Amino acid sequence: MSENKGRSMKSILKTSTTAGLAAMMLVTAAPFAAVPALAAPVEVNAPQVPSFGDVVQAVLPAVVSVRVQSNVQPASNDESGYSFNFGGRSFEDLPDDHPLKRFFREFGGPGMEGGPRERGPRAERGEGRLRPTSQGSGFFISEDGYIVTNNHVIDDGAAFTIVMNDGKEYDAKLVGKDSRTDLALLKVDAKDTKFTYVKFADDEKVRVGDWVVAVGNPFGLGGTVTAGIISARGRNIGSGPYDDYLQIDAAVNRGNSGGPGFNLNGEVVGINTAIFSPSGGNVGIAFAIPASVATDVIAKLKETGTVSRGWLGVQIQPVTQDIADSLGLSEDSGALVVAPQAGSPGEAAGIRQGDVVTAVNGDPVKDPRDLARRIAAFAPDTTVDVSVWRDGKATELKVKLGELPADQAASAETENNAAPAPEAEQELSGLGLSVRPADGGKGLAIVDVDPDSDAADKGLKAGETITSVNNQEVSSTADVQKVLDQAKKDGRTRALFQVESESGSRFVALPIAQG
Repeated sequence: MSENKGRSMKSILKTSTTAGLAAMMLVTAAPFAAVPALAAPVEVNAPQVPSFGDVVQAVLPAVVSVRVQSNVQPASNDESGYSFNFGGRSFEDLPDDHPLKRFFREFGGPGMEGGPRERGPRAERGEGRLRPTSQGSGFFISEDGYIVTNNHVIDDGAAFTIVMNDGKEYDAKLVGKDSRTDLALLKVDAKDTKFTYVKFADDEKVRVGDWVVAVGNPFGLGGTVTAGIISARGRNIGSGPYDDYLQIDAAVNRGNSGGPGFNLNGEVVGINTAIFSPSGGNVGIAFAIPASVATDVIAKLKETGTVSRGWLGVQIQPVTQDIADSLGLSEDSGALVVAPQAGSPGEAAGIRQGDVVTAVNGDPVKDPRDLARRIAAFAPDTTVDVSVWRDGKATELKVKLGELPADQAASAETENNAAPAPEAEQELSGLGLSVRPADGGKGLAIVDVDPDSDAADKGLKAGETITSVNNQEVSSTADVQKVLDQAKKDGRTRALFQVESESGSRFVALPIAQG
C-alpha cells in the first residue's frame, strides 16, 4: 500500500513538473513572439527649434576680422631698426664666426643683405615700425566696401587689414571715428569687387526676448557664431553720456568687439562693444550699441568723417523723489542743473543753478542721460526751447546750442591763499550737522555729521561745503534757518542742499524738522 502510494506521488510530481514547465514556456515565449526581427529607428514627433543656419549662411560673408597695426618706436637710433647688446658689446663687435652673425648672414638681418638696413619714409619721419597691436570684428554696410567697427578696436592704429571669412585680405583706410559712442568707419577700396553687406534693423521693433545671433572674431579665431536673446534694453554701463546699450546673453568674448548681432531676418540689431566679466571671459552678459544709435553716427562719419553735436553746457544730476519733493515737483523726472559752465550756451540763455530741465522742444526729459542724448541730436547753432522748473513754477527759455567741444581732461586751479582763523562750530538744528563758515566766507563747511541722521544716510561728510539751500546762497546758520522757515511756510517737507566736495558739486534733499 505504501509502495503504491509512493508510486502515485512520483507520478503526480512528474506530471506536475511537466505541466509547470509547459506553462512557464507559454508565459515567457509569448512576448518574444511579438518582437520583429529588425527594430525600427526611434522617431520623436516634437516641435522643432528654429535653426540659425539660413541666417548665418547669408550674413557670414559680410562679417570680417579687423587687424590693427600701430607705430612702434625703435629702441635705438640705429638705422637698422634693431637694438642688440651682448654682454656690453654691440652686434658689430661680435666676431665674424659668431653664431648670430652666421645666422643673420644667411637669413638677413642688421647690416646684412636682406636685412632692414635701408631707412624708409616712415623711418625718415621718425614714425618707427608697424607692429600688430589689436584685433576685433567688423561688418560691411555697403557693396563698395564701407565697414563698421568699434572705435576702441582701431584707436591709435596706423594701418588696418580686413580678413574675410574665406581668408582673403584687404587693406582698409580710416574714414572717421567717434569715441563717445565707440563707433568707427573703415573703407576698403577694391576695384571691380562687390562685397556682401548687411543693413541695420528698425530699432523700434527690437524687443527683450528676441533671438540674437552674434558673429565675430573671438580670440582671433575667425568667423565664430553664437546665439542668445536680447536680455535687456537701455543699459547704462558708465562708459559715457550716451549709454543706451542692448544687453544680450549670446557668448561674446575679446575679439568680438565691433562685430554685429543679427535678428532672424539677418538685420543688425546691435554692435557688440563690451562685456561684463569678473573673470575676463564670457559670463552671459554683453552689451551692444543699438542700431538706431549706429545708423545716425555712421551716416555722419561717412559724410564728414566726424560727428558734430549740439552743446548746452550744464552740469546735471538726476532728480530723486526727495529732490522732487523739496522743489515742489509732481514727479521725479528731469535733469537738475548743478551749475552752468562759464561761457556756455546754457549760461547765456539764462539757465541757473538749481533749475530742473523738464523738456526740450516740448518733449519731456526723463533724466540726465535723456537730456544729453536729446541735445546731442541737434546740430550746433540750432535754437531749441528748453523748459525749466524754477522757484516752484515752469519757465521757458530759448537756447542757441553750441558745438560740443572735443574730449578734454577736466582741469581746475586752486589758489592757496592764507585763510583766516576758523570761526566757532555751530549746529544746524534737526539736521545732524555741525558747521562753520567756510574759508573765504562763502558757504558752510561741514565739521561733523551725526551718524544716525538723514544727512549721514545721504552721504554728507565732514570736509564738504554747503553752498546753497533751496538755491539761496548761505554763509551762516542764520541764512540756512531763514530758508528752512520759508520752506515750511510753503508746505515743503524737504529742502535742497547744494554740497561741494573734491569730486565736484551735487544736490541733496534733507527733511525739514516740523514744529
